[in-house]
Amino acid sequence: MFPCTCRKSPVAAKQIIYHLTLPSTLKAVGRIEGFLKKVNRSVHLDEIQMHKLMVSLTEAVNNAIVHGNKQDPQKKVSVECEILPGWLLFVVRDQGKGFRLDGVANPLHQKNLLRESGRGVFLMRTLMDRVEFERKRTGMEVSLWLNVNK
Repeated sequence: MFPCTCRKSPVAAKQIIYHLTLPSTLKAVGRIEGFLKKVNRSVHLDEIQMHKLMVSLTEAVNNAIVHGNKQDPQKKVSVECEILPGWLLFVVRDQGKGFRLDGVANPLHQKNLLRESGRGVFLMRTLMDRVEFERKRTGMEVSLWLNVNK
């Protein structure tokens, strides 16, 4: 089983970091809800904030598994949550080759409205306060920021 761990950061006494490592199988996406509930025991988010995180983090992990790691169960997806003053930062990392963000189709264009996929990046950007994509040497990294003071 892949552990969910928590540790205090040496950088800031109030900062708490949670980690989750998943195999690249679609079944593993189901572990996101429990991970978020564990994080929420420290921050006490409201229902809307939890919903935004559930949708966004599920999309990010699903994209990492399907598009990044190509559902290769030997490859891992890591999820990290940092609780910062006024913010939650979730970072999702895969072991894939990455992608070009400008190559992602706009799901609001007429030709894309009926497609069954292609809404994940749009949803993340709509629901989170800030979303960053960075291609690393070891894979893709997606950072999701939620302002908890809104």
